[in-house]
Amino acid sequence: MALSKKTRVYFALVAGVARPAINLLMGKTWEGLEKLPAGKGFIVCPNHCTEIDPIVVGHMLYNQKRMPHFLAKDGLFRTPIVGAALRGAKQIPVERAGAGAGRSLEVAREVIDDGGAVVVYPEGTLTRDPELWPMKGRTGAARLALATGAPVIPVAHWGAQEVFPRYAKSVKIFPRKKVRVLVGDPVDLDRFAGRSPDKATLDEMTAAIMADITKLLAQLRGEEPPATLWDPSAHNQAQHGRFMERGGEAEPK
Repeated sequence: MALSKKTRVYFALVAGVARPAINLLMGKTWEGLEKLPAGKGFIVCPNHCTEIDPIVVGHMLYNQKRMPHFLAKDGLFRTPIVGAALRGAKQIPVERAGAGAGRSLEVAREVIDDGGAVVVYPEGTLTRDPELWPMKGRTGAARLALATGAPVIPVAHWGAQEVFPRYAKSVKIFPRKKVRVLVGDPVDLDRFAGRSPDKATLDEMTAAIMADITKLLAQLRGEEPPATLWDPSAHNQAQHGRFMERGGEAEPK
């Protein structure tokens, strides 16, 4: 699915507006950029701790001349301004269930086959972990990796939550914050090649992906991560949607 000239122009227009604003709000350090595969499609799997994470990751990829294609909740595509921007930049709507869910993976596969970068958040939503460590992942990224054979590139970033805290009402401009992005080596998934996409296989692949993301984030934070990833179901939390009131405590589930 080659990007049309119109889509590339759209990316350039959006970037022309977004990049100066991002640079004004935050300093940035990008590490490990040489680990982004050259000349072929790949899957990017970042951690997810605030709503502006896609801007941070998208900025990094776009500046490496790799147009980012995000799997985003289909509801976002129905909003007037954001939806128009997502459609114009050929982003990929994801339905939680039904035939549309399978279609989103097919579109993602087309992007990868054409050498594109597909960004999948394995957690599926903002982490529920109180300390913003990655939580237990969902299997979408693993399913796409198994279907395409594309390399999975783990990415961790830290600092964006200082600019726009999870579920915040406004951006924190002063003092100017710094965001670090660290790109890791491809996740070692060779042992899964040719296996059927059963639950055990997808769960094991997802665990490997989340482990690599967590290691990268621990490196950025200079801290030891939890021994086990936060599991929303073990804490009676919903798998999707906001779980905290803005500025408040966790909602009971």
